[in-house]
Amino acid sequence: MRILVTGARGMLGTALLPCLGTEHEVVGVDIKDFDISQEAAVQRAFGDLRPDFVFHLAAYTDVDGCEANPQIARDVNTRGTRNVARSCAEIGAVLLYVSTDYVFDGSLARPYREDDAPNPLSVYGRTKWEAEQQVQALLARHFIVRSSWLYGPRGKNFVATILKVAKERDELRVVSDQRGSPTYTYHLALKLAQMVQVQAYGIYHVTGAGNCSWFEFAREILKLGGLEQVRVVPISTQESGRMAPRPANSVLENHRLIESHLGVLPHWREGLAHYLEEGQRLGEFALPASDRGEKPLQREVTGHDCSNSPVGG
Repeated sequence: MRILVTGARGMLGTALLPCLGTEHEVVGVDIKDFDISQEAAVQRAFGDLRPDFVFHLAAYTDVDGCEANPQIARDVNTRGTRNVARSCAEIGAVLLYVSTDYVFDGSLARPYREDDAPNPLSVYGRTKWEAEQQVQALLARHFIVRSSWLYGPRGKNFVATILKVAKERDELRVVSDQRGSPTYTYHLALKLAQMVQVQAYGIYHVTGAGNCSWFEFAREILKLGGLEQVRVVPISTQESGRMAPRPANSVLENHRLIESHLGVLPHWREGLAHYLEEGQRLGEFALPASDRGEKPLQREVTGHDCSNSPVGG
């Protein structure tokens, strides 16, 4: 099978490519190859490559950047996805589009299921929801995978931001009134790769198991990272001063994964432990050693763009 991955050099794309294995012919592309907002460029690329299956990961994910630049957000997220979906339809390819928890307004008191009605609060959320509608209108054979709070190697993310800032300050101010499910990109990538063999098309929620607030997530990062001496102060979303509104409840119920017997992702704490090991191995950050010369992380394991981070100044 010939597989095309857009956004292949991004945080999720770099996790996904190795998961697709050697049995497929995999081509990864990014903005350097062609601009998805340009319909003619997309048509030419798809006509030349003729993929059987497309993972569409390319997006403008800076939530506040989208709020400040709504036209760019629509060009990339909505128009770009429409162009990809239309080209998939023309050549008969299956499309898997990665969307977001931000399509919901966060007002429900329970986790959001796949059939709950979207009501995005921000430009980013609206452009991703509009993109979902384009995919549904243009293609019968499609997957829409909504995920949330992504973190992993080779990309800006909340975990790396917390570890960096914790070395510069004795106190961190982190939002405590937003809840979601942190999702390790490698765990998500494994599930996306599995879906190449699935024909139960439609919308799926795919996130790390469990949920927490950004404040709770930050405390766990510092705990596993051996930086518990850094104080974390809970603040409200309003106090954080971010431009774009955020949903208070971003927790997604992975109902269709369970219903389809595809299996859910590991708990977010397990993903966090794995990422801290991988980040050290790759040299993305260095964690302090304990008094006994052991890395605190090792004892634990055996026992959206950093500009979106809900960390106050």
